[in-house]
Amino acid sequence: MHMADALLSPGVGGGLYAASAAAVLYSAKRVQRDEPGEGKAPLMAVSGAMVFAAQMVNFTIPGTGSSGHIAGGIMLAALLGPFAGLLALAAVLVIQCLCFADGGLLALGCNIFNIAVIPCLFVYPLLFKPILSAPAAGGVTAKRIWAASVVSAIVALQLGSLGVVVETAASGIIELPFAAFALLMQPIHLAIGVVEGLVTAAILAFVHAARPELLAPRAVIMNGHEAYAGIQEGPLAGGASPARSRPSTKSIRPVIIAFAAIAAATAAGLSLLASANPDGLEWSIAGVAGTTELEAGGPVFEFFAAARERLSFMPDYGFAEGGGAGTPIAGLVGAALVFALAGAATLVIGAYKNKRKRKSESERE
Repeated sequence: MHMADALLSPGVGGGLYAASAAAVLYSAKRVQRDEPGEGKAPLMAVSGAMVFAAQMVNFTIPGTGSSGHIAGGIMLAALLGPFAGLLALAAVLVIQCLCFADGGLLALGCNIFNIAVIPCLFVYPLLFKPILSAPAAGGVTAKRIWAASVVSAIVALQLGSLGVVVETAASGIIELPFAAFALLMQPIHLAIGVVEGLVTAAILAFVHAARPELLAPRAVIMNGHEAYAGIQEGPLAGGASPARSRPSTKSIRPVIIAFAAIAAATAAGLSLLASANPDGLEWSIAGVAGTTELEAGGPVFEFFAAARERLSFMPDYGFAEGGGAGTPIAGLVGAALVFALAGAATLVIGAYKNKRKRKSESERE
């Protein structure tokens, strides 16, 4: 669902840049205010790297000639909280665009909004949490995790794909009439959303069974370990009893190592098995316009195209067009870059928070 620049007018692209930038800045402020960045950095970094790797694996949608990949918004919001989840997924999309030419540079704001802002800031708090933590539910259970994950992933993909249709219509892309484009985009992303929901549910159910405290992101550092305030304080709150809210001091190192291993194995191995079929967006464009790529001209598009060409050192995740043998290397490099960017972001936020705290304490003295 990564949009290319040719699907947008400069005005729409610029407007969504502003909206996404505002969402990212607001999320950074909330992470700084609500959660210590130092404790969040390792989990946020490795989760972002895992989602980057997972997005490289396109799976075939049977009977359509299309393919899809998970987006990861609901999963990251559940693991990290909505604001840290948005920052991690924004890091994924920035690295994909700048380093691998995946998605247009003018369209980066739209891609962040459709793929990250919608699931993390809208679907997660308005749908995922209420399904999981209904008062009559009796707390977090595996069944409710599966239900919340599947329903939320489907809704997030439907809203994100609808966002693409609305943005192309607002841009005046006459090759993609609103009704015809929507009639292809919505059903194909419904199928993709089902798969994403199942993958998200499997990962969250595993994490909840192995380390339920990881689903409560209000973490602090105690003696070199993550300590969590309890299930009812975290994003997967389910009305836990006070007895379950005691801090846990279990090390999260095994989980971080497991996530890193999944990211490496997916990027270096499973990426080679990715479907070569066009993804849901390309398939829908071809169904309406007869081609998967539209053309756009003018100084604005030429500027963004030239900038992306200079920045992208492995276009299409390979040494040459089409990927080939470079795909595993691109996957490992990209996952490492996302790990570094997401981790650095939380460390900077945490350092800024500590600096303001020290300044405030000194002023009171």
